[in-house]
Amino acid sequence: MSDIEVKRKKGESFEALFRRFTRRIQQSGKPLNVRAGRFFATPPNKNKIHESAIRRLEMGERREYMLKTGKIREEDLRAAKKR
Repeated sequence: MSDIEVKRKKGESFEALFRRFTRRIQQSGKPLNVRAGRFFATPPNKNKIHESAIRRLEMGERREYMLKTGKIREEDLRAAKKR
């Protein structure tokens, strides 16, 4: 893909030059390629997936233990979830 080049004409204002430049870019389709990858998040690797799964299990076990020992109540968990 070639670079887009716009040269200023004699007596042309900056606004007109910029308008011509943006029109040229839109015609080339380059902004579409840039926007497509704008919010692309790389998928997590196996280690990250494994660590998050372990963390979820540990948090669940900790929550169950706290419920059984009476340190927290079921209503408190529901109220915290709604926030």
